[in-house]
Amino acid sequence: MKKLNILVACEESQAVTRELRLLGHNAYSCDLLPCSGGHPEWHFNIDVFEVIENKGGELQNGKKVKIKSNWDIMIAHPPCTYLAVSGAQWYYHPADKHLPVVNRRPHPKYPNRAKDREEAVEFFIALANAPIDRIVIENPVGIISSRFRKPDQVVQPFMFGDEARKTTCLWLKNLPKLEPTNMVGEGERIYFKSGKSQPKWYSDAFVKSKSHEERRTMRSKTFIGMAKAMAEQWTKI
Repeated sequence: MKKLNILVACEESQAVTRELRLLGHNAYSCDLLPCSGGHPEWHFNIDVFEVIENKGGELQNGKKVKIKSNWDIMIAHPPCTYLAVSGAQWYYHPADKHLPVVNRRPHPKYPNRAKDREEAVEFFIALANAPIDRIVIENPVGIISSRFRKPDQVVQPFMFGDEARKTTCLWLKNLPKLEPTNMVGEGERIYFKSGKSQPKWYSDAFVKSKSHEERRTMRSKTFIGMAKAMAEQWTKI
């Protein structure tokens, strides 16, 4: 098996990076956040485009690393806060629901939400256009489908052995669609008095987290079964 150079962009958990390393690949995670996966020697704690352009950079532990050849694959997990449909309620003033969108005021708590969304879209498209031959970008259902293009595939953790629902869209460049490895149940759900519900793992993140940032990080982590499938299937090139 050829040892591949793989960049896992916007991943502080190192879930996918760890599975790639177990297969013997030269994989590195990259995020503006320090890694929580326990391997700072595999983690670029800098802007991802610095890593792409310079084929390396400074790791979280201060060591300089230079990749000997180009990146073979990039697996990217850009932040979804401003891209996902779940955040649409925070764009406009709640008192303006009856008005046409063009006449609604910004949400009082998040007056810069529209600007933040545009920057998030630009970042996503820049990743998709990075000078790497094989790219996959994952994100939940959101604005990217209309602003960029529809995803090539939509997957769920329960397709890969984890009893949970987390709709994940994949935009692929020269990489195959993931094949399900172990279909299981969709997992528990929490039901509210309003009649709405959400997956238990998602609700648990709210209970266990101490801050908005920590909750966002917990909810963005890749399930282990899907991480294994990504590592095993996308490196067979």
